[in-house]
Amino acid sequence: MWKIAMSEVGKSLQSVVQRVNQAASRRPKQTLPTVPPRLVAVSKTKPPEMVVEAYNQGQRNFGENYVNELVDKASDPMILESCPEIKWHFIGHLQKNNVNKLLVPNLFLVETVDSAKLADKVNSSWLRIRGASMQRLKVMVQINTSGEQKYGLPPEETVNTAKHIMSECCALQFAGLMTIGRYGYNLTLGPNPDFQEVCESLKLPLDEVELSMGMSTDFEHAIEVGSTNVRVGSIIFGNREYPNSAANTPIPSPAPSPAPSPEKTSKQVSEEAAKKMQHL
Repeated sequence: MWKIAMSEVGKSLQSVVQRVNQAASRRPKQTLPTVPPRLVAVSKTKPPEMVVEAYNQGQRNFGENYVNELVDKASDPMILESCPEIKWHFIGHLQKNNVNKLLVPNLFLVETVDSAKLADKVNSSWLRIRGASMQRLKVMVQINTSGEQKYGLPPEETVNTAKHIMSECCALQFAGLMTIGRYGYNLTLGPNPDFQEVCESLKLPLDEVELSMGMSTDFEHAIEVGSTNVRVGSIIFGNREYPNSAANTPIPSPAPSPAPSPEKTSKQVSEEAAKKMQHL
């Protein structure tokens, strides 16, 4: 199964890279960054073999949502041997009690710092782990622009948190802002208002601040309005399979039953929405 899927990784990756470059060419050069957007290949739930295959095709930046999975992959012998220049991005919710585990070899960027206290914890842990090295760890501040996300700072708290990192966290390098746009937004209605808010309302120099926004469903539009870092997973590696998901649970033979109640129908709709949110 993995061999069949891996045979498509190179083609899918090449297609996404082409779409990233095309989207970058469409954005207004007078007002938006001219630097090529960074593609982060999100490899959650995928085996080390797929990471190595994408790496062999030229991909260097990889993202993980879960601390334990990042730890496992960053220490995997196959990846360590085959991917010496890999750059890991952590893009999931980070709790303070997991910070020490997260600081793995080749960690390049933590994209989800959502409080000054978390920044302080990452800073103190990195100071201790890096030893005599003066290398600073890049971090982004996560913003909840849509109000629909569980994590992330309100936009009005973003600048103060960024200033705290720059002035109080000597082991960290403030790299920019990370956000997730409103899920399922119809681009035919015009620019995603969440992206517009990040690009236009926050008074931070575009040339000095990265914007991490855009996933598999909207990365091209995100690049067009200023994103410099997009997180793409399922259209590179294929749909994810979770061991305990409903999709992997055997379905019993149907039995005659009355029409579903409104309550059951609502539950089914919620389950379908939950499945859709598994796709970056």
